Amino acid sequence: MNRVSVGAHQTDPGKTRLAGSLTRWLTPRRVRTHALLLAVCLWTVYAVDMSAPGLRDRTGLIKGADFLHFYTLGKLALANRGDLLYDVGAQSTELARVVPEAKGYVYVPLYGPQVSLFFAPLALLPYGWALGAWLVLNLLIYSACCFPIWKSCANLQNQGGTVLAAAIAFPGFFHLLLWGQTSGLALLCFTLVYLALRRPHPFLAGLALGCLIFKPQLGLAAAVVFILGGEWWVVGGSIIAASAQLGIAWWHYGSGVMKNYWDALTHMRTVLSPLEPRLYQTDSLRGFWTLLLPWSSASFIVWGLYFASALAVVWLLLLCWRNRAPLALRYSALLVASVLVAPHLTVYDLAILAPAFLLLADWAISSPEDPLADVTRGLLYLCYPLFLLGPVSRLTHVQLSVPAMAAVLWVIWRASRRGGAVGA
Repeated sequence: MNRVSVGAHQTDPGKTRLAGSLTRWLTPRRVRTHALLLAVCLWTVYAVDMSAPGLRDRTGLIKGADFLHFYTLGKLALANRGDLLYDVGAQSTELARVVPEAKGYVYVPLYGPQVSLFFAPLALLPYGWALGAWLVLNLLIYSACCFPIWKSCANLQNQGGTVLAAAIAFPGFFHLLLWGQTSGLALLCFTLVYLALRRPHPFLAGLALGCLIFKPQLGLAAAVVFILGGEWWVVGGSIIAASAQLGIAWWHYGSGVMKNYWDALTHMRTVLSPLEPRLYQTDSLRGFWTLLLPWSSASFIVWGLYFASALAVVWLLLLCWRNRAPLALRYSALLVASVLVAPHLTVYDLAILAPAFLLLADWAISSPEDPLADVTRGLLYLCYPLFLLGPVSRLTHVQLSVPAMAAVLWVIWRASRRGGAVGA
């Protein structure tokens, strides 16, 4: 296996001893056992919650949660009611009509009009059947994304059982199915971008990235990297794919709907509170600062801290991207930064980090004596429980998953400065 040279560097003996002890403790067997225990706990809770008869789970919420919104959008597309796609009141009335058990539910409509067309086929089914089909589709997408990434990781080939257990226990995947969200499609876009860049096929990578226009907040970091990096084939492909999605919606609904969509986006800041009713379930820099300073009078300070920290993250990402490190490290940095800088990111969006966890684990295993690689192993292990401890932040006002991800990005930057040590 080809490797990029690390170069000569001195290692602190204390750090080496700490790294060695952590490596000895995080054995594949122990990681696999802990992942299996976590998976059993998570999916038992899910099964019990969803086992309640009818369309409401055992907590009294509609099963699939956010999928109800997409199902309603699909119904509006079937009825060709584009005029209602951004009418909150009309949508609440419509969803109560098509799913009477959901009376009183309100969703903030911010998705592009093309999303309603995508969900129109599922809206032909009764809600329960449509939800089941959507969950199965997300399971297939998640599997189809994790498998090729794992196959590209030479150092994980003999750890198939551990990788499978960790993938099943990944909190982002759990919340993806729990909420019935569209983050699986975002994961698919990011996975296709990485696979295309490895070939390399930058234009195809751009087409995959542009498909992310339905969740544009997740593409901010990538846009900065590829534009400032002058990777115009990627940028051009992104523009074409994004324009095609919006163009189809424009052709179907007309200009009025596009104007309503633009108005909804430009006024997004005014609806962030109802858009994020559970702030403790957000895992981004903006959510971190908002939780830390929850007072309404601190809004200006929160946004200032968010922009300052987001700029720092993007700067680190640019440094990582321009260094000699292999694509696996650089792309992991891109995914972590995409999560951190997104102005709106909920726990189910963490699903897009699945490729980064695989790629970073592969790099860490390839460098058993490297303290940075050992710290990475510890951080990846730590992120699993931290992604699930969001409700604790209601008491502490500190979302610990955010500084953990920032630490991962910092480690990647340190490794990229010396070219990394990963299979090419």
